[in-house]
Amino acid sequence: MQPASKLLTLTLLIIMGTELTQVLPAIPEESWQVYSSAQDSEGRCVCTVVAPQQSMCSRDARTKQLRQLLEKVQNMTQSIQVLDQRTQRDLQYVEKMEVQLRGLETKFRQVEENHKQNIAKQYKAIKTKMDEIRPLIPVLEEYKADAKLVLQFKEEVQELTSVLNELQEEMGAYDYEELHNRVSNLEERLRACMQKLACGKLTGISEPITIKTSGSRFGSWMTDPLAPEGDTRVWYMDGYHNNRFVREYRSMQDFMTSDNFTSHRLPHPWSGTGQVVYNGSIYFNKFQSHVIIKFDFRTSSISKSRQLDYAGFNNAYHYAWGGHSDIDLMVDEGGLWAVYATNQNAGNIVLSKLNPNTLQIVKSWTTNHPKRSAGESFMICGTLYVTNGYSGGTKVYYAYSTNSSTYEYIDIAFQNKYSHISMLDYNPRDRALYAWNNGHQVLYNVTLFHVIRSEEL
Repeated sequence: MQPASKLLTLTLLIIMGTELTQVLPAIPEESWQVYSSAQDSEGRCVCTVVAPQQSMCSRDARTKQLRQLLEKVQNMTQSIQVLDQRTQRDLQYVEKMEVQLRGLETKFRQVEENHKQNIAKQYKAIKTKMDEIRPLIPVLEEYKADAKLVLQFKEEVQELTSVLNELQEEMGAYDYEELHNRVSNLEERLRACMQKLACGKLTGISEPITIKTSGSRFGSWMTDPLAPEGDTRVWYMDGYHNNRFVREYRSMQDFMTSDNFTSHRLPHPWSGTGQVVYNGSIYFNKFQSHVIIKFDFRTSSISKSRQLDYAGFNNAYHYAWGGHSDIDLMVDEGGLWAVYATNQNAGNIVLSKLNPNTLQIVKSWTTNHPKRSAGESFMICGTLYVTNGYSGGTKVYYAYSTNSSTYEYIDIAFQNKYSHISMLDYNPRDRALYAWNNGHQVLYNVTLFHVIRSEEL
């Protein structure tokens, strides 16, 4: 029996992977809230947090719990007293039987030594002793059963007593507000823990889930990973140049089943398919330039623009499929990133962390991977993953970690169902890859591997 004073329960698997089982964020229950990062049957990743109703922390609820437990203890105490009387009575019989058995053993020994002379006399004495012992056998069986019950009751009462002591200490030391604050604090810590669990090393990509078939061969679509709870709007941008209109669908369901949308006109056409919506704004590369623009949907205006110094543009360092894909903007658990190439780095990929408010470069990393040889790329947990192509057989084969400034060649299967990937981005809220595949809007679930160190908990 778990102590009733435990306000929250956290269950972790110490070595795990994370596989998304639902690409749309679930709406938490109003009472019990269950947050989960998902696990499949092969033992990859579990993080479950159960937070009880806040009303459970009220003094009335605590008092009711305490009263119920006290009644249980009183009932068990009475039961133990009855059992104790029975066991004491039976113990007297057992002790008597023990003496008689010892005497019987002596009699047998005597019979064995001189059975010829005393056999008749000893047989009569043994029969008498056996008649005395026979009624004690069922008493002994009852005693054994009672003894087990007594032990079980004692253990349960000890556990209940411990629970009562903890409840009494809490009720004596804290008022309702204090308990409420403790619960809130624990919830925040658990959410922080889940954020750590969300990160890990990519180990697998699921089969594609086709959401919709629409638009031209090239384009981009996305949801906002920092959107408020309940905001599942979908943003849709057809083509890779000479277009200014962004479609807004009210929800994923609307996007899948209807053509009802709101159109937003950008002040400049975009370049490529590397746009991203982040915290209510869209970030895009202005056509035929190395200028990044932040456009706020709430005010329908540019809130910031800045040149990405030395970045190639206008098909100077595009992805293998072309399409003015020189500058690719993306987000992960750590924030906003730009992937591009420069002459100074010999056309190899440069990875820069950007301040989402000022668009200034926070830090940059230079890699040894040619930008034009990359099919597409995406960021997960500070690591850039690159595909080996955009058409036909495709896999994720290169990873650059900004945490260690090192790279490795990997081999992760990636099903290119419609044979032409022109956009591939990770959404850290949904923990899924969004792809534009030859006029099809597609989702992929991902599997992440993470080792939780003790200092992270």
